[in-house]
Amino acid sequence: MSEERSAETILWDLTRGGLTARVLGLVAELGIADALAEGPRQVDELARESGASPDMLHRSLRALASDGVFAEDEPGVFRNTEASELLRREGDWQEFAHFFGGIWLRTAAELDPTGEPTFERTFGTDFWSWLSERPSERAAFDRAMAAGRDRSVDRLEQVEWRDGETVVDVGGGNGALLLGLLRRRPELRGIVFDLPETDRHEEAFGDRLEFVAGSFFDRVPVGDTYILSAILHNWDDESARKILETVRASAPPDARVLIHETVIQPGNEQGGSKWLDVLMLALLGSRERDEAQWRELLEGTAFEPVSIEDGLIQARCR
Repeated sequence: MSEERSAETILWDLTRGGLTARVLGLVAELGIADALAEGPRQVDELARESGASPDMLHRSLRALASDGVFAEDEPGVFRNTEASELLRREGDWQEFAHFFGGIWLRTAAELDPTGEPTFERTFGTDFWSWLSERPSERAAFDRAMAAGRDRSVDRLEQVEWRDGETVVDVGGGNGALLLGLLRRRPELRGIVFDLPETDRHEEAFGDRLEFVAGSFFDRVPVGDTYILSAILHNWDDESARKILETVRASAPPDARVLIHETVIQPGNEQGGSKWLDVLMLALLGSRERDEAQWRELLEGTAFEPVSIEDGLIQARCR
């Protein structure tokens, strides 16, 4: 059983959160976890290769090591831990560290008691336009959004599927989620629908999976099942209903929607979705939703909820 934290420790861990996010983001961007892939190394050598200040890098790694990210085996010599291994370039956590320690941290820093979204007034444009103007950031965002795809595919695979169904992943990014589902469900075919600038691997698309470019505020392709994975939490209720209305306009009468999103749980248990909810407020003026809020959202659309569970909301055409 883990030792219960004192009240002072709880507050200290929270108040230093901005520092933690920034330092983790910097170290991830420098590629330190990759540089330690073969084993422990001197911090001076790591600094020389990455172009960082040796003093800054040593102090940053020492601080992270105190929380289990990296480890200092002897003075100035660091190695990876299980946690820092997740920051390797081929992983999704490197991208999350980049955003949480960079543009998202700057956005959250401007949050004030009015609760008004801060990104647009801080950067002079909305988040989606900011991404579209920066292809490398858009690619990093798409990679981050593919995080945990295996667990997501596990959840979707358990849904009852009909032979020959066409599955449309609305806002499907680089196609990783739908590609994973189709590999496990050979009876399905899929369409990834997203903005034309979406970073995607063209070789992944073929006879059973195609990419269609467009905006889910205008139209979506015709399909039997529509997946909305981590999409509606990016939008306020009015916009989220508009997305669902666009889907319904193309959906056959027997179509269904699978909304792969969190459902905030009641009580005081820890939950990443509760912190993500605050980020959505600052970044986009949107929200994570609890069960009552999901029901209220769907009530104003042409979709009827069938089941609402944390991680998967299922609805059908009314």
